[in-house]
Amino acid sequence: MTQSNQNQPEPNQDQDNKNKGGILDKIQQLGSTNVPAMEESNIHVLTIIGQIEGHMQLPPQNKTTKYEHVIPQLVAAEQNSKIEGLLLILNTVGGDVEAGLALAEMVASMTKPTVTLVLGGGHSIGVPIAVAGTHSFIAESATMTIHPIRLTGLIIGVPQSFEYMDKMQDRVINFVTQHSSVSEEDFKELMLSKGNLTRDIGTNVIGTDAVKAGLINEVGGLGQAIKKLQELIDEQKQQMQGDVVQ
Repeated sequence: MTQSNQNQPEPNQDQDNKNKGGILDKIQQLGSTNVPAMEESNIHVLTIIGQIEGHMQLPPQNKTTKYEHVIPQLVAAEQNSKIEGLLLILNTVGGDVEAGLALAEMVASMTKPTVTLVLGGGHSIGVPIAVAGTHSFIAESATMTIHPIRLTGLIIGVPQSFEYMDKMQDRVINFVTQHSSVSEEDFKELMLSKGNLTRDIGTNVIGTDAVKAGLINEVGGLGQAIKKLQELIDEQKQQMQGDVVQ
């Protein structure tokens, strides 16, 4: 006896079901039925979105950037000979101080040209990351909130706790002033200003104000950032060729 194949789907039907499933996945993840084709690029694009997650895992409903995911990408971009430059796009509320500083140090220590672009917001510990690149841009409507270091959770009320926070804050101040044009006095004034933020201490700088303060190099968007990065890549190539000739 032979078993009936009436209930088994046709091969073409299986393929149609797979195609429909693939389209649904694309719509759910990207809001589109297809992904624009792109030729292989010499620029690696990295995004710092939402809250920067450090040693403590944040709730699942939070939009986060996990630093343990970003660090391997930076290492790969630095080692990959096909990648000649890094474009770092930020829209972050800040997050873990040590994780943010770790990412900023990684970006600053790369030998390849890096351009940062602040879209929407580059707040709190996002400020050191925004200034860590070779050149920085901020959208005209984007903002950067500068405020003192805060701790969450249980705090022991002893002088050592204050000293620890003060040293951590100095690390942020030193990094920002070393990698931007803002002076230490001006940055501290922005950080400790009263009245700019409701019921809080700090300053919210918008677009051109961030450039005037010396935090960011230029006001601009995606086009200007890519153009500048390509210029930096060409300059590095010419410099390397000159070194070889000499």
